[in-house]
Amino acid sequence: MIDTTKLIPLEDFVQPIKTMWAVSDHKLGAIESGNSSGSEALVFTRNGHYTSQHWTDWTRGFRIGSIILQSEASESPLIHDYGCEATKKWIEPRLTDFGVHDHGFTVTSTYGNLLRHIDEEYSPHYDWERRYYVQALLTSGIVQAHRWTALGEGYGFVHSFNGPHSLFADTIRSLRSLAIAYLLGGVIHGEQGESYCLLERIVAHIRTTSRYLVSSDQPLDGYSSSGRVAHEAIFNTRSLTFRCLSTQQGYSPFTTWTRGLAWIILGYAEMLEFFKMLPQYIRKRHGTIEEELLTTLQYACDYYIESSPTCGIPYWDTGAPGLYELGDWSGREADPFNDKEPVDSSAAAIAAQGLLRLGEIMGESGSKYTRAGRKTAYSLFQAPYLSTDPQHQGLLLHSIYHWPRRWDYIPEGSKIAYGESVMWGDYHLRELALYISRLSGSKPYYTFANFNWNLPEEDK
Repeated sequence: MIDTTKLIPLEDFVQPIKTMWAVSDHKLGAIESGNSSGSEALVFTRNGHYTSQHWTDWTRGFRIGSIILQSEASESPLIHDYGCEATKKWIEPRLTDFGVHDHGFTVTSTYGNLLRHIDEEYSPHYDWERRYYVQALLTSGIVQAHRWTALGEGYGFVHSFNGPHSLFADTIRSLRSLAIAYLLGGVIHGEQGESYCLLERIVAHIRTTSRYLVSSDQPLDGYSSSGRVAHEAIFNTRSLTFRCLSTQQGYSPFTTWTRGLAWIILGYAEMLEFFKMLPQYIRKRHGTIEEELLTTLQYACDYYIESSPTCGIPYWDTGAPGLYELGDWSGREADPFNDKEPVDSSAAAIAAQGLLRLGEIMGESGSKYTRAGRKTAYSLFQAPYLSTDPQHQGLLLHSIYHWPRRWDYIPEGSKIAYGESVMWGDYHLRELALYISRLSGSKPYYTFANFNWNLPEEDK
């Protein structure tokens, strides 16, 4: 269980975050200088060097998004311009990609940050440039919303790249793309001029995810425990009925792949913040959705706290078969160098931000989540997780990509993967640093919606 006995002060993060940005600057330079062609999306490191893995092109936005975040931390117009050009070159062709559920990763991490920089008056710009970013984000959100499986009675979901039968836990964070498009005035237009509301699809996806992927006081199956998250739910698209749970990257459908749990935690926290930002008359239309978000989020966060080691860095799956051989693994700090099961620091980088956001939402009554989030974040900014080796291109060590398929690099003489990085782990460590810095600084509280809105006409 995560040690939540004391609250780590925000001032204790100042120097670790400063060190992280300095290390990050060097590593991003090494990645870009060693990847001149850029033809393949970099995914994870092998022996310290970033390489690709053919599956879907879902990580390029994290690489370029990291450059954009670095420009903000470094206050460097040169780095910012490089990130702008890389976005136009490599992300623009993905705007109309109907084949993936990852627009909240690829496009929000790039175009979303660029629009935020303009509207937070971080970077000078031309009017056409802002219009271009807005159009890109509108396109992305509406394209993502078209990957829609309707179940009826207020349920439905943005389906995964596996097909219309497949709901992933990961996709909750791609709802950012729908939310941004909605805030910018986007509406889905269909046949015979029929229009569809992006906000209604957001609500339906959240409710479907809560009902079928996250265990609560209504068990999903005989192995349910409150807050357990399944990676995938399978539906019969003809009868529109739920069939079974599944997993792509976890140990089983009935255990919790911790990165899937982390996506739920951060995705739900951001969606809850999003709804609380909306005008009251819009919020009222959607009844209990905020209560549902909060309840499900607390279940997931409590499960993360209870099923993680004391430092907040989880093993890759809470039901991984080798954990029993580690003894009281949740009663002490994680050991990334053990010979039984890998840890996944990328899950921690994602979950920490969600825990902290929940703590902010709940105030004093959410102090447990603030303490857990800060404990996890502080662990990530220290050895053995922060990579200070100039020869290693990764920033966050001991992250895992796809352990069931053994895609991850296993050092010679070891039985498990350790010591490597993944592009989303590095990105989320940088985003976590930005978020924590905004908590104690003079700049606005950081959300994905930090830009000037233009709600759809019917909602004004």
